Amino acid sequence: MRSWPDIFKKFDDLTVLIIGDVMVDAYIWGAVERISPEAPVPVVAVKNRDFRLGGAANVALNVASLGAKPVLCALVGQDDHGKKLLHMMDEKGMSREGIVISASRPTTVKTRVIAAHQHVVRIDDESDEVATTQEEKDLLGKIEKLTPTCQVIIFEDYDKGVITPEIIKHTVALAAKHGIPTVVDPKKRNFLHYNQVTLFKPNLKEIREGLKIDIDAKEPASLESGILALKDRLRVEGVMLTLSEHGVLIDYKNQKILLPAHAREIADVSGAGDTVVSIAALTTALRLSPKEIAALSNLGGGLVCQHVGVVPIDKSELLREAEKL
Repeated sequence: MRSWPDIFKKFDDLTVLIIGDVMVDAYIWGAVERISPEAPVPVVAVKNRDFRLGGAANVALNVASLGAKPVLCALVGQDDHGKKLLHMMDEKGMSREGIVISASRPTTVKTRVIAAHQHVVRIDDESDEVATTQEEKDLLGKIEKLTPTCQVIIFEDYDKGVITPEIIKHTVALAAKHGIPTVVDPKKRNFLHYNQVTLFKPNLKEIREGLKIDIDAKEPASLESGILALKDRLRVEGVMLTLSEHGVLIDYKNQKILLPAHAREIADVSGAGDTVVSIAALTTALRLSPKEIAALSNLGGGLVCQHVGVVPIDKSELLREAEKL
């Protein structure tokens, strides 16, 4: 196996096109000291507020944290939260080249209320309407221009309507023309439209809902049967199925490998999938082996779960842990 330091150094040469649903992750941090007299709910005394890049934008943060250059292609609302998101992108040195401003939809905001490290409630302010014909056309124009400059494409689908079947079909064909791998983090609505992508990364819930089949995470034969059904249906090159506490199973390049999860103190699973798909995309772009792709992705997903809130992976920490593999 190649040395991890050499692999990590090569991340710095990669540009990643990330197509998907961007959002603002808002946090209200506080303390609960009493129950409301109006209803049996906790009263949170606010201590601090925080705003972070979320959704596909958090994937971009992970890609940047690993040393590569992310290029986001997404819709942002013409509203205050959209301005906030673009400002945060500017602060992180991210290009706006692939961003399309929408006058017809709000910027997605997920507000999490956290007290004493406990997630109390999440409030979603969003629209999941499918992109308009004009927005789809504008996004495709950005994708046409940006694809040749990238070494890998990520579809980061949160079912908010930015990714459409036409965008998937057109982008996959364009990527194939340029010899660029495509990596998918799917959701339910477009699940069966990701035909012929390079690496498809569902979790257990998504593959069950997407194929309408029952899969037992504890039974390797059941898992392999589900992946075979998925590969037959979508004709994808590879599948990396994340199994939470049961680890990850990859079926790619005629290799099937099941890796256990790493034992860790889990603080928050938010954003773990974003980290996994980011690592999977970079390692796929470098044409690493299926075992290397799955092992590093699995490791990174576990590491970010040790932090409260959505945070990108720490490259130096990941490298230290990788050298122990």
